Amino acid sequence: MPAPKTYGGLVRMDWVPVSAALLLTGALALCLGGFLLPSSDNGSDSLRIVEEQSGQWLTVAVILFIASVCLTLGLPAVLTMFEHRGWTLGMISGIVLEVGFIGTAGFAMLMVFFRSLVITDAIRDRNIDDIAHEAGLAVFLYTWIAGLYLGELLLGIALLRAGTTPRWIPAALILHALSFTISGVLPEILTKATILLLVAGFAGIAVQTTTPEHRRRLG
Repeated sequence: MPAPKTYGGLVRMDWVPVSAALLLTGALALCLGGFLLPSSDNGSDSLRIVEEQSGQWLTVAVILFIASVCLTLGLPAVLTMFEHRGWTLGMISGIVLEVGFIGTAGFAMLMVFFRSLVITDAIRDRNIDDIAHEAGLAVFLYTWIAGLYLGELLLGIALLRAGTTPRWIPAALILHALSFTISGVLPEILTKATILLLVAGFAGIAVQTTTPEHRRRLG
């Protein structure tokens, strides 16, 4: 094992493996939250789910918040994959992804707030659909979803240009991003299963950032 680098007698912390581990943890948490999140067709259905599965709803909110934090802290490891080729697009994808990660935390808090309204009888069937279609909420939700899928698509393209990872890694990310366009016609279980492509892509990046060759490049 190589000796740790020191600067002025202080040991420099090798943060890349830590960031890579958090990236993988965040992807797994996002996957788990996606599988556990109950599906609903309308606001009334969501209201019924929260009333009947309040504990699961809160658990998913906590998992998604943890995923947001871990993915944010794991993003620096992703950006180390770009040195020259694909650097600009890689930075743009990182910014867009961060919008999606922050949106995930916001969605988790929104779930907790919605649960509080339901269990205190502050919201009922007659106004739930009006709330769901409120313009400000709709803009937030669409921005969050666009940040995740568009950022993932840009990241996959940037990795292809950079050539610093095996091609299956950006391919998995791009396939998951494009799967959003056909999610409406897929069975629910297949729609949820596509998130495994994201987990595979982020896992591949996490492993790649800890290889000896990559760490030598970083110096």
